[in-house]
Amino acid sequence: MKKIYLLLTKVSLLSLVTQPGLTQLTVEAQDLPPPTPQVWQEKRPGPPGSWSPGVIEAQTEPPATESITSVSQLSDVQPTDWAFQALQSFINRYGCLAGYSDSAFQGNRALTRYEFAAGMSACFNKIREQIDNLPPEDLTTLQQLQDQFGTVTNLQGRVAELEAQTATLKAEQFSTTTELAGQAIFAVTGGGFSGERIVGPTGVEVTGADPNATFLYRARLDLNTSFNGSDLLKLRLHTGSDRGGDNLAGFLEPTFGSVLDFSVKPATDALVVGRLYYTFTPFQDFTVSLGPAIIIADYVDRNSYANLSFRDFTTQALVNNYILFPIYGPSSGAAIGWNPDGGALTLRAVYAAGDAGSANSQGVVRSVAPFTRLLYPDGNGKHGLLGDPYQSTIELEYSPSPAFALRLQYSGGQVLGGQFDVLGANFELALSQQLAVFGRYGSGSYQDTAFGDIKPNYWMVGVAFQDLFVPGTLAGIAAGQPFIEGAVGNAAQTNIEAFYNYPLSTNISITPLVQVILDPANQSRNGTIVTGTLRTVFSF
Repeated sequence: MKKIYLLLTKVSLLSLVTQPGLTQLTVEAQDLPPPTPQVWQEKRPGPPGSWSPGVIEAQTEPPATESITSVSQLSDVQPTDWAFQALQSFINRYGCLAGYSDSAFQGNRALTRYEFAAGMSACFNKIREQIDNLPPEDLTTLQQLQDQFGTVTNLQGRVAELEAQTATLKAEQFSTTTELAGQAIFAVTGGGFSGERIVGPTGVEVTGADPNATFLYRARLDLNTSFNGSDLLKLRLHTGSDRGGDNLAGFLEPTFGSVLDFSVKPATDALVVGRLYYTFTPFQDFTVSLGPAIIIADYVDRNSYANLSFRDFTTQALVNNYILFPIYGPSSGAAIGWNPDGGALTLRAVYAAGDAGSANSQGVVRSVAPFTRLLYPDGNGKHGLLGDPYQSTIELEYSPSPAFALRLQYSGGQVLGGQFDVLGANFELALSQQLAVFGRYGSGSYQDTAFGDIKPNYWMVGVAFQDLFVPGTLAGIAAGQPFIEGAVGNAAQTNIEAFYNYPLSTNISITPLVQVILDPANQSRNGTIVTGTLRTVFSF
């Protein structure tokens, strides 16, 4: 440790020795302040105490001094002096300090430039002698220390630059509590169907010809505000193209979740409020969200591999348990989440009213799912915060590790005059860092529908591939049957999708995907629908 300390001291002094321009000591008189009367000098004729190069000149020979080897040799330096330790350390380490011929140090008098030059020269000579006598390994250590100190200096400069940039950003940002985030999705889709025509669940013809290819979009802006660092006030503004009719799957089969999910969020081409809620943590491990515009599926039935239509699957029936959410659009309500001690168990619950802003039963309820309209074509509900349509969902998740999660769910409530109850299950299992399997299952009952009292079922399974061919990619293939019920149609629709998400950069990804729909609308007479979509997502 002592050796390293000595080397560091030599590094600091060596930097003075090796600085360009210090091989000769040249100081102009005008660079120095006027000397005090104590400065040793010879006065020539001129006004007393005046300062002028023409009237005052330093002596050419300084008084005789003697080198000392111990601070005790200095007669006027006492151990009680504030600089005693510094002088002692300097003499012991370098041995280049000198006193006057009378053994005095005269520490209170000013220093002439000649004395400064003589003292520096003596110290530099001592340092050079010590450096010349250093063994090779010490010289190597010295060079390493110089390199490291150079790196530290560079880092200090970069930190200072970052601090300046941060200060600029703080000064120019429009809010100290709000962050802006956004996303834009462009998609080109095309395809067709086999057979002569496509009919809906009730047998009504949808089309007799292949539809045109389309170019659709969705855009959103999120204003995320936090007042204390642990809460969130979210406002989302978004718009889209044409309520799902802008993509072939949604046009040919609009009832049982074949539509591209992102194309119906929002289900309008106007700029609307898609999310508005406030989330906070009243106590540890417990969160509460409430607001006039929440989405139930934001809080329950999540899955790491099939949940976000801008990232993974886009078929709506593969993104969520389809029959678990008869209320699917923005609603008013509240959600809670409890994860005791951050352990394996998490309990979630959501309540949402589909038309809480209406004080009477007039008007169209837009927040219900398409299959809800099929089951209750003439229903309208009572509206309001506690009136029909409303839905309560509870979910218990068991996740002992990031590789596995099992979620058990229940949904119940009223929609458009009918009672419903649905049980669901959702699982995911990572078999390795590159391979995972997942799935969902649902079984429910819907009362007083246009088809009577029915008990539909739902299932889906899939496989996901991380870093397939290229690091950072995500690929998947899944299949499912969204609405298995013999009273609705004469078959069970099957949806299949495969996608490959390729990130072009941190903010841009491109995803080709293929959808195959067998027995669309639960009708065996319908031909198979095949569509292809190229999805591009811009995030900022």
